[in-house]
Amino acid sequence: MNIEVFERPTVLVVDDSVDSLSLLSTILKEFYRVKIANGGVKALDILSGAELPDLILLDIMMPDVDGYEVCNRLKNEPRLKDIPIIFLTAKTDIEDEEKGLELGAVDYITKPISPPIVRARVKAQLQLKAAADFLRDKNAYLEDIVDKRTLEVRAIQEVMLFGLASLAETRDNETGNHIRRTQHYIKALAERLRDHPRFRSFISDHTIAMMFRSAPLHDIGKVGIPDGILLKPGRFSPTEYEIMKAHTTLGKEAIEKAESKLGFKVDFLKIAKEIAYSHHEKWDGTGYPQQLVGDEIPIAARLMSIADVYDALINRRVYKSPIAHERAVEIIASGKGTFFDPDITDTFLAMTEEFKAIADKFTDGT
Repeated sequence: MNIEVFERPTVLVVDDSVDSLSLLSTILKEFYRVKIANGGVKALDILSGAELPDLILLDIMMPDVDGYEVCNRLKNEPRLKDIPIIFLTAKTDIEDEEKGLELGAVDYITKPISPPIVRARVKAQLQLKAAADFLRDKNAYLEDIVDKRTLEVRAIQEVMLFGLASLAETRDNETGNHIRRTQHYIKALAERLRDHPRFRSFISDHTIAMMFRSAPLHDIGKVGIPDGILLKPGRFSPTEYEIMKAHTTLGKEAIEKAESKLGFKVDFLKIAKEIAYSHHEKWDGTGYPQQLVGDEIPIAARLMSIADVYDALINRRVYKSPIAHERAVEIIASGKGTFFDPDITDTFLAMTEEFKAIADKFTDGT
């Protein structure tokens, strides 16, 4: 038969009086492991070790470091702040008791002490601590489970999003690496613009994460474009071009339908809609589908505009050969204030080597 043995709680008694230490040890040793410290300095030394007591009985009037100071230090130390402290003192004024409780003590016993009272109050506080420790451990366990499940759900979402986006890109003779590159371009741009006066109210760690997750859906609407147009190697006719432009609206509507099935709004889907619908808008109002002008264009879409154009320029497409990084930079620079937001363009021009590094890291065929 297995007999489960429970370790007795440890009580640290702190007092500069040898008689008090002896008396309290005698009162408590039948029920608890008792450690003693003959002053505040010794108590702090013991508490700096790895093994911590479950409760502290603390005298107030001590010559080196008084009980109030010891209590104050413990309550400001994260690893010690949850140890319950019961003050033991000859000070009987209400103001003294009030001060001790304000510092964080759980109880206050005046001397001369009564053994039954000491044992009863120590037992009560240890029971409360055990309950609090159980709840704290339970909450930490549940939080850990929730964090793990959240990570799993997020990973599943991102795999599904990447798969859907790759489907659209595959039909367009592009690769999954186009998706990866544009994700990292938009993230890098946003991080550089985080403190810019025009963008800091929008760009935060949260929105950067949402844009990174949303970016793969920027061309999801291409799944609705006929192959004869999507894969055409030459120039579009006016009619074909109008059909091709519809991929922005198709993308937004597809995301809206998915969102409606959820029955509630999701941050990254809001940004995904903005990117899918508006990343072909131009700063001067000549873009599509709404001919938005300047700041009417959502910020996330403006960031994607430069990311998408840069990647299209430096990589092979069914309708064009790739061009050199330097030439792509010149083309984007020439579009400042017409095709692209001037401040975002300036930021891009200050970090072109970072864009090139991203392109080199996620080259097609890797």
